[in-house]
Amino acid sequence: MRILAASDLHGDIKAAEKLAEKAKKEKPDLIVLAGDLTIFGSGLEGLLAPFTDLKKKIAVIPGNHDSEADIFFLKKRYPDMIYDLHSYAFRVGDVGFFGCGLGNIGPNEITEDEIKNRILDSYKYVKNSKRKVMIVHIPPYKTKLDKVGKDINIGSPAVRELIETLKPDKCICGHVHETFGLEDKLNKTEVINVGPKGKIIEI
Repeated sequence: MRILAASDLHGDIKAAEKLAEKAKKEKPDLIVLAGDLTIFGSGLEGLLAPFTDLKKKIAVIPGNHDSEADIFFLKKRYPDMIYDLHSYAFRVGDVGFFGCGLGNIGPNEITEDEIKNRILDSYKYVKNSKRKVMIVHIPPYKTKLDKVGKDINIGSPAVRELIETLKPDKCICGHVHETFGLEDKLNKTEVINVGPKGKIIEI
């Protein structure tokens, strides 16, 4: 299975158009948008229009710049395209997708306990899947992906704990602009900060 995953478009239509072109070329089975689609709600209108001709499902979560209402708007506008992964789950074949959006900072902040509970709630629906992919906005704490500057880590301890406990095959995230495109490993889980240019991920 091939996934095209991206994050942090921040309402940039041109970035969405480039991502849609990448999807046409790479022909993924699924597109994943791991949060911060907007700048506090601005720029959402028309953001997914470049993807409508692809006839591909798009899994989305809100980031710390988005609200749950933004995702509800997308589901209503594109009902046949959207998988809402914020505390929900779905399967494609034998691959289970689960996760949690929003973040541990900013006006759309949720607590670490809420992050943990939402991920666990969604995981239970796919726990028997052969392969599993966790999709979050905030990267796990104390990895290559959550470093800002030399010694500051801004990731989520809850995300790290659940990667170590649940052992998904992949974890897709975004949020930290300084580490877009980087990858790390927690035990056997590959963790990828996909960024707005997007990355092809093979499952």
